[in-house]
Amino acid sequence: MTRRQRATQTMKPATAAKKLGVHLDATPVEFRDGVVSRDELDALQADPPAWLRELRRDGPHPRPVVADRLGVSISGLARAEITEPLTTAQITALKEEQPEWLRRERSLRAEVQREEARLRAERSGNGGAGS
Repeated sequence: MTRRQRATQTMKPATAAKKLGVHLDATPVEFRDGVVSRDELDALQADPPAWLRELRRDGPHPRPVVADRLGVSISGLARAEITEPLTTAQITALKEEQPEWLRRERSLRAEVQREEARLRAERSGNGGAGS
């Protein structure tokens, strides 16, 4: 086996944070300033340390996580001018308040998902017969 084949794959902290579903700026300095190997990433996913469990639970959360928890698209967040990471408490407050933009974006996402499902069924030959 050559040296190149034995080399450990590493990734930038931003990539690792994205794969872990956390906001990079909220991670510990040691995480942000280093590199993360595939093995380290696997270990973080398998047995998350306290800081990672806390970030996943309380945030701040990156936009993909915020969008998912609110049931909207990332584009919907942009249309609502939500550009900053949100905490779990802020997400919960938005869900409770149900502002007009959130209701509209959830409805739009549901409509898009229905259309995508219809198209998938059509492509697979199920054409929706009997519906």
